[in-house]
Amino acid sequence: MNRRNALNISVITTLGLVLSLGSTFAQTKSLKDQLVAAWTLTSWEQVFKDGTKRQDFGPNPKGVASFDANGHFFFMFAKPDLPKIAATDRTKVTPQEAQAINLGSIAYFGTYAVDEASKTIALQLESSTYPNQLSVPQKRVITALTADELKLTNATTTAGDGSTINFVFKRAK
Repeated sequence: MNRRNALNISVITTLGLVLSLGSTFAQTKSLKDQLVAAWTLTSWEQVFKDGTKRQDFGPNPKGVASFDANGHFFFMFAKPDLPKIAATDRTKVTPQEAQAINLGSIAYFGTYAVDEASKTIALQLESSTYPNQLSVPQKRVITALTADELKLTNATTTAGDGSTINFVFKRAK
C-alpha cells in the first residue's frame, strides 16, 4: 500500500469516527428535553404508609400531562365515568353532581424546572382545581423515562399522611 492510499484510509477512518461520535452525543438528551411532550395517563395510584393502595380515578383513569420546552406544564386527571350535569348548565350543578365531579377530577398548571442530578421536577403551580395545592411545594421524582413511557412519583401529597402517588404515562402520538 502506498503512502497516498494509507493517508486516504486514515482520513476516511478519522472522519467516520468523528461523525459517529457526533451522532452519539446528539442522541444524548437531557431529562428536560426527553420530558417535553404530551403524555396520556395510564395509571394513577396512591400508596399509604401501611401499604394499602387507592385509585382515586379508577382502574382506567383518564388524564394528560404536558411539558413544553419553555418550562410550562399542565396536568389533568379524571374518572372516565364522571356524571353529566342534569341541567346541562355548568352553573346549575346539584350538590351531589358537584361532589362527584370534585372527587373524580383534578387539574393544575404552572411552570416547572428539572433537576437532572436528582431526577426531580419542581412544579410551581399557578392555578389548581384544588387550591390547597398552591401553598405546598410540589415535586415529582422521575422513576423511569423512555421514548414511550414516563413514570413519576409524588411524595409531597397535600394530605400530609406520608402517602405517595405513582403516575404512569404513555407519550401521546
